[in-house]
Amino acid sequence: MFASTLPQSLPAPLRPPRGLPTDECSRLDLDSLDGQDAVAHGAPNTRLSSLSPSLLQDLQRFEAGGAPQTELVEVLAACIRHTQALGIVLLRGQKVLSLTAFPLDKLVHCVVPMAEFVAADLAGLKVLQVEPARVERPGPARLGADTLGHFGAMSTLLWEIALRGSRNSLLPELAGRAAFRIAPGVILHGLRVPGAMANAVTRMRRQTCNVGDIAGWPGLNAPRAARLVNALYLQSALIVSRTHPAATNEGWIGYR
Repeated sequence: MFASTLPQSLPAPLRPPRGLPTDECSRLDLDSLDGQDAVAHGAPNTRLSSLSPSLLQDLQRFEAGGAPQTELVEVLAACIRHTQALGIVLLRGQKVLSLTAFPLDKLVHCVVPMAEFVAADLAGLKVLQVEPARVERPGPARLGADTLGHFGAMSTLLWEIALRGSRNSLLPELAGRAAFRIAPGVILHGLRVPGAMANAVTRMRRQTCNVGDIAGWPGLNAPRAARLVNALYLQSALIVSRTHPAATNEGWIGYR
């Protein structure tokens, strides 16, 4: 189903063979595709094709910084900033999955049930392709017919991918001289908050702090602190101050 979420520009070794049912096209076993290495054919110079210039430039910041590969959390963050629905082709182990993000609707769609997708290993996901979404925005009838849970709340995925994905440093927009506090009235409803991070959230509601302060709190360290700050930012839950006395140059690598 939703075969249009698999881009036509996907390298040939990753395209589903003709005649394969569309519900299986999005979960191909790469071992059956001539034994070729899917990652080697990821074509980093083409997988970000067909995007608007501003969104493309946003995503290319990460590769310019020396990152070997664009991470899913970075793509989703850019998707929100540019409010552009995106189709994302992912590699999970030896399976190709298509994910579609609808930032205006605050929804995501995956070819496997979202509960299964979120519960799996998020750190091992690799982005193969990013392009404008090829499926229409979901309407009430389509959402009502989604009995298997292929649609899910974007907020849940953003939270989980920030806490459990591959990125363990601050997003570029949060790096540099910055201090953080949770905005008044923010409710993290329905989100899984581990014990030590729950205590950190409580403290961040009362005080402004930098990521170094957070890393020194019980049960946390630098990677976990960065993950928590990223997760809160993606929920629009943070007040970011560049002038507060607590601000430090955490993660700053200079102007480019």
